[in-house]
Amino acid sequence: MERLEQRLGYTFSDRSILDTALTHSSYANESPQSRRSNERLEFLGDAVLGFCAAKTICRLYPDMPEGGLTRLRAELVCEASLHQVALSLCLGDYIHLGRNEQGNGGRQRTSILADCVEAIIAAIYLDGGLEPAEAFIARHILRDVQAGRRPARTDYKTQLQELLQHAGGAAPAYTIVGETGPDHDKTFTASVALHDGASARGEGKSKKEAEQAAAKAALELLEH
Repeated sequence: MERLEQRLGYTFSDRSILDTALTHSSYANESPQSRRSNERLEFLGDAVLGFCAAKTICRLYPDMPEGGLTRLRAELVCEASLHQVALSLCLGDYIHLGRNEQGNGGRQRTSILADCVEAIIAAIYLDGGLEPAEAFIARHILRDVQAGRRPARTDYKTQLQELLQHAGGAAPAYTIVGETGPDHDKTFTASVALHDGASARGEGKSKKEAEQAAAKAALELLEH
């Protein structure tokens, strides 16, 4: 825990909160003792992250219209961005996973790692308040934008929406059309409907991943 706290840049007064933030639902469900998963912390952390990101980009870009602010915030807090943060912090080494989830590569799974980052944000907020949570977000998630560097465009859903709206079409509509595999290792299939009646599909280990994959496939389809 001390090594992880050094990487986070924050020392917890109550380490049990950090331990909960590292507890995946698969571990909580398999544990003989009553344990909480990090799902509620993930929910709270998402809200804290969204607020801090919005506050920062409003300060940095005082003349940017609302639509641009929305797109920039989405790029900063998307699953791919949080996954990179998790990798830099080596969170996969610390997450508590159930046996099946661990055996199926859960420590490298994008959605699990990204969710853990949000849970840690909430844990810092609950343990120390908004100031240290905001400092963590600034240091690990908003560092590039504060240095004047825009994030890489890995949010395919935002790119697709911008492309279709620029062409005068309606916003893309996503539907989860399939689920395969056991509960601990599901694969989701998403379909996105385009304005001309065409559609594209993509798969992922979470619904978010599947939708991003479908948006990427749609972009490739529209380029040809």
